[in-house]
Amino acid sequence: MMKNRPDTIIFLGTAAAEGWPGLFCECEHCSNARASGGRNIRTRASVMIGEKYKVDFPPDTFMQMLREGLDLSKLEYLFITHEHADHFCLAELCWRFPPFAHIKDGRILNVYGNSIVAQAMEGVRDVMEKSNILVHCVKPFEIFDAGEMKVIPLPADHSPESLLYIFQFHGKSILYGNDSGWFPSQTWEEIGRYNLDIAILDCTNGPLPVEDRWHMGISGVMRAKENMEKMGIANSDTRFIATHFSHNGGLLYEDLCKKLNPAGITVAYDGLRIDL
Repeated sequence: MMKNRPDTIIFLGTAAAEGWPGLFCECEHCSNARASGGRNIRTRASVMIGEKYKVDFPPDTFMQMLREGLDLSKLEYLFITHEHADHFCLAELCWRFPPFAHIKDGRILNVYGNSIVAQAMEGVRDVMEKSNILVHCVKPFEIFDAGEMKVIPLPADHSPESLLYIFQFHGKSILYGNDSGWFPSQTWEEIGRYNLDIAILDCTNGPLPVEDRWHMGISGVMRAKENMEKMGIANSDTRFIATHFSHNGGLLYEDLCKKLNPAGITVAYDGLRIDL
């Protein structure tokens, strides 16, 4: 089993809700991804930070765990951005109690999310209690500690109460910026308080000429990078990473790299590992 180092981020999934290739799709972009394989195969978006911290819990989590050689019994802190099914698959969390799971030391899993997420988990309270899962309802701008992390939740431009997170961990500041269109003004104001080492941004729309509402695309990611540099919160050492790609954008991995790499932006793929 491949252990994840405590100072490594793994991109477990990098697709939008439908995955890429889409589950039922026969469009040209999905057909090309199936034929090409490799970094063109994208599961639903999530990242792991070390062994204890995870952002979002998509329906592809089981496969991602197997592919990356992870041991999710060691997971202690789970941050949910919002309640959409590609980010929050509550049914999969319900397998964390005996006889479905035997966790030797009764380790607690802390789950953080907005009131919609918390309410959904309250609906299966008996399962959460048997699973040693503690639910924490978090609100924008209310900073909290999670293990060794300091966590700053921020409003996203997406569904009501959707959250972005800044994680301060091992001396680094990491912005997890999806799902979101162009950030709300109060989010930009708060981000301006932090010098970012890593900025992970929503590139759902790829090259499509659409407004940066609910999601961003290539132009929005580039504009966000420029804005952060102008604000003085990012510099040449800041790592910018685009993720959450929809097949509707059409560009496979190598074509995305041709668009984004010259601007100093890394194209995420399933299995990408970033050392802090």
